[in-house]
Amino acid sequence: MKIKCPKCDKIAELGDDFTYVKCSHCSLDMSYGEYVKFIAYKDARYSDVLGDYVSETKGTTSGTLDEW
Repeated sequence: MKIKCPKCDKIAELGDDFTYVKCSHCSLDMSYGEYVKFIAYKDARYSDVLGDYVSETKGTTSGTLDEW
């Protein structure tokens, strides 16, 4: 499946089994869970999706992946 790369905004590939996201343009290679976290921190509009990946979001604000 084709999705938008969170690093370079070009077309990236999402594995059929949702296990990886790869972009041949910028060499992005991460798991789908990491991709969701990356998107959620890059754009605050998507921060509510983090609730699917962490058990407690109380007091959590958007930030960078380094802060995760």
